[in-house]
Amino acid sequence: MFGRAVFGRAVPAKKTSRVLALGAAGLGACALISACSPVQAGSAAIVGSQRITSSSLDQQVSNLQTASKPLGSQITLTSAEQPRAVLTWLIRFSIMDQLAADNGISVTQAQSQTGLSEIQSEAASSASQEGFSSATALFLGNGISPQMLPALGTWVAQETAYQTKVNGGKQITSQAESNTVTAKYNKAECQAAKSLNIQVSPQYGRLDYSTYTVVAAKNTLSQPQGVPSPASTTGLTPAC
Repeated sequence: MFGRAVFGRAVPAKKTSRVLALGAAGLGACALISACSPVQAGSAAIVGSQRITSSSLDQQVSNLQTASKPLGSQITLTSAEQPRAVLTWLIRFSIMDQLAADNGISVTQAQSQTGLSEIQSEAASSASQEGFSSATALFLGNGISPQMLPALGTWVAQETAYQTKVNGGKQITSQAESNTVTAKYNKAECQAAKSLNIQVSPQYGRLDYSTYTVVAAKNTLSQPQGVPSPASTTGLTPAC
């Protein structure tokens, strides 16, 4: 899996280490979403006042599967992991939208396209190191369908705009500046996520706030004695 640090972007260190970390454990189970979660039936997640519907998630997963098929064994995401990987990015995009709104940041279509071009170039440069044949394969291997690329470009542009704003309107040029921006970014991201009161349907898992990744939810079904739950217990709540 690739991280933004591999791309060499001047981005906060904590961000680069976690951007594309995807949970690999199996999903917990719940027969009726409405019976075991405050998340509305038909919703994969609720982020602030917005619903990510199960149908829209299913469509993006279908897009991912269709685009991944020609690449065969390069794409190792399992059928259980694909919805979590895609939902991870849909939630991350919403968190970044909130961060941008909180800080009076808006980006143009041209800036979003520039952001996409930048990350595509970085992905192309590092794809082989990550076991992929191309930037496209690298994106697919991390749950980003072709139809999600415009949102990815906006996400990069918003991140860049925030960094520039909190660094006095200029690019990061020193380690001291990087450290300062890192601290401010991590706090702003956490506060944005916290304010959105994110709820994920247990059908798909839960949000790990330490990585902003959808991971397996705790399995509430009976387990054979001595068989541990595969669910992660990290990042249950925002650390801010």
